[in-house]
Amino acid sequence: MMSRSYTNLLDLASGNFPAMGQPREKKRLPRVMTVPGVISELDDDQANSVTSDAPSSAVQDRIIIVANQLPVKAKRRPDNKGWSFSWDDDSLLLQLKDGLPEEMEVLYVGSLKVDVDPVEQDDVSQLLLDKFKCVPAFLPSDILTKFYHGFCKQHLWPLFHYMLPFSASHGGRFDRSLWEAYVAANKIFSQRVIEVINPEDDYVWIHDYHLMVLPTFLRRRFNRLRMGFFLHSPFPSSEIYRTLPVREEIMKALLNSDLIGFHTYDYARHFLSCCSRMLGLEYQSKRGYIGVEYYGRTIGIKIMPVGIHMGQIKSVLSLADKEWRVAELKQQFEGKTVLLGVDDMDVFKGIDLKLLAMEQMLKQHPKWQGRAVLVQIANPSRGRGKDLEDIQAEIQASCKRINETFGQPGYEPIVLIDRPVSLCERFAYYTIAECVVVTAVRDGMNLTPYEYIVGRQGVSESESSSESSGPKKSMLVVSEFIGCSPSLSGAIRVNPWNTESTAEAMNEAISMSDAEKQLRHEKHYRYVSSHDVAFWSRSFFQDLERTCKDHFRRRCWGIGLSFGFRVVALDPNFRKLSIDHIVSVYLRSKNRAILLDYDGTVMPQTSHNKTPSAEVISIINALSGDTKNTVFVVSGRGRESLGKWFSPCKKLGIAAEHGFFMRWSANDEWELCGQNSEFGWKQIAEPVMKLYTESTDGSSIETKESALVWHHRDADPGFGSSQAKEMLDHLESVLANEPVAVKSGQFIVEVKPQGVSKGMVAEKIFTTMSEKGKQADFVLCIGDDRSDEEMFEIISNAISSGILSSSTSVFACTVGQKPSKARYYLDDPAEVLNMLEALAEASDPESFTDTESEGSL
Repeated sequence: MMSRSYTNLLDLASGNFPAMGQPREKKRLPRVMTVPGVISELDDDQANSVTSDAPSSAVQDRIIIVANQLPVKAKRRPDNKGWSFSWDDDSLLLQLKDGLPEEMEVLYVGSLKVDVDPVEQDDVSQLLLDKFKCVPAFLPSDILTKFYHGFCKQHLWPLFHYMLPFSASHGGRFDRSLWEAYVAANKIFSQRVIEVINPEDDYVWIHDYHLMVLPTFLRRRFNRLRMGFFLHSPFPSSEIYRTLPVREEIMKALLNSDLIGFHTYDYARHFLSCCSRMLGLEYQSKRGYIGVEYYGRTIGIKIMPVGIHMGQIKSVLSLADKEWRVAELKQQFEGKTVLLGVDDMDVFKGIDLKLLAMEQMLKQHPKWQGRAVLVQIANPSRGRGKDLEDIQAEIQASCKRINETFGQPGYEPIVLIDRPVSLCERFAYYTIAECVVVTAVRDGMNLTPYEYIVGRQGVSESESSSESSGPKKSMLVVSEFIGCSPSLSGAIRVNPWNTESTAEAMNEAISMSDAEKQLRHEKHYRYVSSHDVAFWSRSFFQDLERTCKDHFRRRCWGIGLSFGFRVVALDPNFRKLSIDHIVSVYLRSKNRAILLDYDGTVMPQTSHNKTPSAEVISIINALSGDTKNTVFVVSGRGRESLGKWFSPCKKLGIAAEHGFFMRWSANDEWELCGQNSEFGWKQIAEPVMKLYTESTDGSSIETKESALVWHHRDADPGFGSSQAKEMLDHLESVLANEPVAVKSGQFIVEVKPQGVSKGMVAEKIFTTMSEKGKQADFVLCIGDDRSDEEMFEIISNAISSGILSSSTSVFACTVGQKPSKARYYLDDPAEVLNMLEALAEASDPESFTDTESEGSL
């Protein structure tokens, strides 16, 4: 278990900073923790850091939905004593319940839109839990301001919408105190989840950019928790995202989820590119599912745009004539063609660009002067700042200019509705609009086009009046930079920055024939009505179930500090190699086989000087000098460099180039272990590799005696990986009739003779020892990469075939905690040397010989 002093993520997230004071919350809600092996608790919960193996008290699965705000409305009672709460029917969190299993209990965790006095918080919490199954997270005012209006709205929201903080006056500089408040707020949300969670039975579904580090807090507490995250905003390209100073903290926190959802492939692709470029992680697509391998866990990537709630909209449509007089709007705009915009007052919604496009259309097509009207509904802004004020001023100025230029008695080309508009009123405008125009410069999803399509379809035929029962038609002009754009194939897509093309698109939309409008509308309605919010939530939850199905069959370790924390999922038998244990077994054995990889095992991968240190030479000399030991360095490196480096180690065996060349000691000749010594295939493979090297900056060819290796570690990660896959196919094609194997590895593509592998080296060593009457009763095999897995695999085969005895003590050990066929691990080359030094010191001095050859087989 990790030290208690290292478990407070808030303190460790950004170094030392003043504690953001908040009263310690009284534990009120029941909590059951049932996961064995839960890692250490957060500091302020140490008193409750007891885990239980008792059966869960829950009888069915439950899902805890966590978001910045609860799906409830709150207002003061008329007598000012207490609060009155009701469901917020417009909340996506409430609507998504339709897609979850009927028997599944849904619990909500989030904050309220109102400020509740601390003395009332206990009562409000209990009321919301009892009546609404909601658990409120109360954020102190200083944290709330810096968390929401600070880090979320000043840093994340602009950056995720492609706005870089170029200057202090534009976007603002990164403020670490806002990040600290963001972490503090996420920690408070985690505490509320922890109070009510049943970790073996509950699913957790976290929503949006406000809570991107919450997965780390929860995973740190419950390492087998089934947890999904959905991002409702865009995810920017890696070039944009990488400018965020806390980029890795957020990425690693998101990767503590089991499933990460995005609206579009573009957003998912950007996230995967960040995984590759920042963390060196690769993704794989298998049977239609995308997964990122992260320390033995596979994190699913879900691409599914959210939809609208059909039931709610149909109920609104049936009331539209009652609650808002559509006839009055038709009379107001009689003889006019109405284009409609419905947007939040936001710098990214492109309202200003839409007005300029409308102005351009009236100039280019004078026939629409006096006939075309743009009704722009501007919902109240959820942010604030100078940029927003500038946009508002520009919008007001544009409206005034256009209306003064093109206005006539009884006609205004721009109607700006700058106030909150109810859902019913909005649908009344949808009813009379010939076209909806969305010119957002960047938007996560934007459901306005979906609402418009259903609004134009109206209620079902049996409920509709004869007046509205004719053919349905609608037109859309949508920005190509919004999330719903890919799913609306019949819409006219525009680059909103290009005012002229947007103006032409608006003209085309309202000039199109009714038959064409009807065909496009029907196609859109089929999609929107079938891909509603229930379809989206059902699909996400099914993928979450599939991704988490093996959670409770695997053994997990939590490692790392602060936001470097991650869970390693490994085989239950995989454990760290105990030096004391291996030394005791070593002392009892008589015939030992010790097989060591070089790079990444006794020599750090990051070291530029690959020559072994005096310490390495001394340790290996001591081990190989013991007559009970058969010691081999098994490496992909060439025999010349290995022979030169280890020339002081006279008794050491060396297998070079993965075993193509092999010698038992410095006095022995090199043996050729490959089946074929003809290398004519190099004349075929080398030109192909040179072709890719010339076109891939940062790549190189390594020429070995028996093999050719193409390295792309220093190339662009995406391009290098793409070129490696292409090269692999190319080489396999041209070398199909040659006695070689083409393999890809970590940043390499290698061509080598068939039948050459480190596994074959291990098998030959074990067989030769057995034939000499020295069957190994102790095997130590250490390596760090994919080629070493072949050695680990051959050991179990050697036992079953009798080359090794079933009583042989086997220590197959990988370097680093990661999925492996080895049963043991050591953290790094330094630990490997410590262990080898302990074995060398434990060797019996009487077993050492002089330089005569009796020590070699």
